[in-house]
Amino acid sequence: MIYGIGIDVAPLAQIKRAAAKQHFIDYVLTPREREQYDALPSPKRQVEYLAGRFSAKESYSKALGTGIGKSVGFHDLTVLNDRAGKPYFAAHPREGVLTAHVSITHTDELAGTEVILEQNGGEDE
Repeated sequence: MIYGIGIDVAPLAQIKRAAAKQHFIDYVLTPREREQYDALPSPKRQVEYLAGRFSAKESYSKALGTGIGKSVGFHDLTVLNDRAGKPYFAAHPREGVLTAHVSITHTDELAGTEVILEQNGGEDE
């Protein structure tokens, strides 16, 4: 059963400006995400990756119904890419209770995401 759906868009120019401040990258990305970010071949691709992770985490919090804040923070969520490049939640605070599905897309100007949270079995806590 669907628990929640969240969508978000992140302007790449805004993320690029924020990424000029190192603390923003560290604020958004977990250490595992940072490894993938650092391995990317170009600054353009890094901005797309960072914007996608920022947006995916916002989408997750919207699907949860809480927004980023007390219930879930950026470092509570890890979005990685599998070998084929497909993004997935490697960690999220409701693992076991909810399955998180994520899709990330980019244009020249925006990163957009959708997260669907699926309830596993019984009722959520």
